[in-house]
Parts: sequence; structure tokens; C-alpha cells
Amino acid sequence: MSNRIAPKLLAEFIGTFAFVFIGAGTAAIVGEGVGLPGIVAIAFAHGLAIMAFAFAYGSVSGGHMNPAVTVGVLAAGAMGVGEAIGYIVSQLIGGIAGALLLRTVLGGAETGLGMPGLAHNLALGATSLTITPEAGFMIEALLAFFLVTVVLSTAVAGRAGSLAPLAIGMTLTFNILMGGALTGAPFNPARALGPMVATGNFSDAWLYLTAPIVGAIVAAILHTGLSRLAQEGAAAAERGRAAETPAE
Repeated sequence: MSNRIAPKLLAEFIGTFAFVFIGAGTAAIVGEGVGLPGIVAIAFAHGLAIMAFAFAYGSVSGGHMNPAVTVGVLAAGAMGVGEAIGYIVSQLIGGIAGALLLRTVLGGAETGLGMPGLAHNLALGATSLTITPEAGFMIEALLAFFLVTVVLSTAVAGRAGSLAPLAIGMTLTFNILMGGALTGAPFNPARALGPMVATGNFSDAWLYLTAPIVGAIVAAILHTGLSRLAQEGAAAAERGRAAETPAE
């Protein structure tokens, strides 16, 4: 392992470890079935954790802490395949380690350790809602799409400067406020896999591991297309100004 990549992988491991320990830990302690106050607490725990470690490690590794984000950055052409694989392995190991330590701290897996799950008979006003795997896949893919879009448009494109971690943390927060009661809203394979391994419960694992990747790839394709259109528009405007300039 080169000296250049080692700090990045360590940063991704520590950041993902902390994110899962804090985020999944809050979900386990607060409980995801206690209504809006519980969802708000869980949303802010995840959002603040990702924001803090994005500030801490953004200059080292980019502060991905999510395999879907790494896939999105890779698909947008902003990193190499080998580096992306290293990131994803570090993130998955970090997520599993965070959940295993959480199981030790909480004395077992009985709390669920923040395990994501699809809603069944969720009370919504005068009716109830059950999320099917197909609907859950769409929700998780969309939430990942929103997150990766923000990451690419701020941290990767450099448009938000030093405030990129704030934008990313806010995106995580509002994503979980909307989707937390519906799917658990991990939209992060490392965040989902950690509690699965720690509890031995792999229900709907295919959904939680693949949907965020699909959303990330779509976000990268759209980001790349919009960037090319913007560049072409700027070039056309520049040619127009040059044509209007009178020859000396």
C-alpha cells in the first residue's frame, strides 16, 4: 500500500466507523418507532456525524464514508477504480466494526442496533402504509441520488468551498426526516451492512446494498451531462463575444 493511499483508507475507515456507531447507536437507543421526535433525533445524529467527519477528513480522502458516494465519484470520473475499491473495502469494514462495537456497548443485538427495515402498517393520518420492496428500492435509490448529487455539485466540483460538509450533512438530515420511517433511510451500504452483520439479520439486504448504488450512478450520469452542457454553453457564449468584437 502506497503512502499516498494509506491515509485516505484510514480516514474512510474511521469516518465510517464513527458514522455507524453514532447514527445506528442513536437509532438503537432512541428507537425508530417513537414517532417524529425519534426520527428527528436520528436524522440529526447522522447529519451531524457525517458533517463533522467530512470537515475532519474532507481534505484527506474527500470524506465519502459511503460506498454509494464512492461509486458516484468514480462514475463521474473523479477517481480511479483501484482507489475506489480501496475506499469501499475500508468503508464496509469500518461500518461492520462500528456496529460490532455498538453491540458490545449495548450488551447484545436485542435493540436491533439501528437495523434498517421496511415499514409495515405505518400509521399515516387515517390510514396505514406498508412499504413494498419495490417502493423501498425506489426510496433508497432516490435518497442516494440526492446525496450524491450534492456531493458531486459541492465537494467534488468545489462550488461550496469549505461549506461542502455542511451541505452534505443537511442533505443526510432531510433525507432521513423523510425516509427514516419508511425504510430506515440508510442509503449507504456500509451503514446498512454493519447492523446486518452484527445482528445476523440480512432481511432485504439486496435492496439496501444495491439501491444506493443505482441512485449514485444515475446522479453521476446527470451531473456529468449537466457539466458538459454548462461547458458547451460557456464556450458558445465566448465564441459569440469573440465574433461581436470588432477587428482592429
